[in-house]
Amino acid sequence: MAQSNRLFFKLSLFVSSVLWSHYFSVGISLGVPTVFVPQLRREAKATDVVSDEMVSWLSSIFGYSTIPSVFLLAFLMPYIGRRGGCIIVSSSMIIVSTGYYLTTTAVHLIITDVFQGVANAGTFTFSILSLVEYTSPKYRGAMLTIKTANLYWAIWIANAIGTFTHWKYICVPSFINSLYSLLVFFWPESPAWLASKGRIDECKRAHRWLKGCSEESEKELEKLVASLESRSQEGPRSFLRVILDRQFYMPAALSCLVMAAHQLSGKQVCTIYALDMLKSITKSESTAYTGMLVLDGVTLVCMYIGCALSKVMKRRMLLLLFGGIAAVFLFCLSLYLYLCSLKVLVQNDYISMFLLVGFSMAIGAGPIILAISLYGELIPSRYNRESVIVTAVFFFLLQATLFKISPYIFKAFDMHGTFLFYGISVTVCLVILYKYLPETKDKTMQEIEEYFK
Repeated sequence: MAQSNRLFFKLSLFVSSVLWSHYFSVGISLGVPTVFVPQLRREAKATDVVSDEMVSWLSSIFGYSTIPSVFLLAFLMPYIGRRGGCIIVSSSMIIVSTGYYLTTTAVHLIITDVFQGVANAGTFTFSILSLVEYTSPKYRGAMLTIKTANLYWAIWIANAIGTFTHWKYICVPSFINSLYSLLVFFWPESPAWLASKGRIDECKRAHRWLKGCSEESEKELEKLVASLESRSQEGPRSFLRVILDRQFYMPAALSCLVMAAHQLSGKQVCTIYALDMLKSITKSESTAYTGMLVLDGVTLVCMYIGCALSKVMKRRMLLLLFGGIAAVFLFCLSLYLYLCSLKVLVQNDYISMFLLVGFSMAIGAGPIILAISLYGELIPSRYNRESVIVTAVFFFLLQATLFKISPYIFKAFDMHGTFLFYGISVTVCLVILYKYLPETKDKTMQEIEEYFK
């Protein structure tokens, strides 16, 4: 029995690792502009070779370019299956890796980021749904949380390569990762998708290949088939009926709130504009490069700690506890920098870095790893296409807009005002989530859907 459990854990790990490669691709695209711009300016011996306006577009264009791909992939979801969608994502990743190798100007990088939009959209459509549908509730939480760590590993690798060598070497791990993603060809199709198409025998074979024939697994299979068979008899749904259904709007709204807590904490903005922000705070370029790698490394370590904690702690507790601690560090950092700007305190790089490290540790152990994970667990299979469109468009619009306007926010409100905004924003999100977010740990998709009825 123990040997059988290990086998199905390895199968879950195999499927999940291929899906994690999609998030690695996104992390590479997030990390490239951070090191590309300084190197291009240094090579040209002029800062105006890449204007501030162009810098903001380099950081945000991949988010805006993702939105059309979200609609396209969401439209294809019922027709090509999870496996077919992941093959499309893998193909786009190979194109992007080639684009990094060929890029020599800022315009070239923008064109490459437009193609990256397909992989970005894939993480919110096929990748996240596949992680939920292919893994058992026993392993699902860990598999979902590790995927985000993969994204930040990619950011750290991109930043490290750009710090110590030429940024173009980033195409090497990017291309290797893209080739690994092609292992999707060795998967079976998703049992949930097969059942939704009435292919029950194939569904049962795929489910048992992935999760075995234990009593618990067979019960999950019976519930899955019964749920999708009853749903197939409901007939077409009108747009009004969908948006007024509590099973749609509650999970969609909560998913948007969880991701807003992540984005509005400012962690991704700090990652993208790490060098600019750290130079502004520390007044030293060498300290800024070192600080960037330290913050990325600390975030990664704490994300794995959060993954381990997710096995023993409830999702709600993990999110609210570490989200609250992160908010406290943001308020402390804002107050410290404000007092330094008034000359009440003397600026000290170690204090600034301590507060930034504390914030990175807390946000890494909670909101970062849980944002998309909870979204994957909350969205109902009944309305997965509609939920994906609403939530993904919200996420990428918010992310891209924050990346686009952040340089102007830094100039208008300085660093202390920026961190105050982040602290207030994440606190508001956490208060609302405290009131409405249900617990999802170790629950099947059907049990979570029942909660919102």
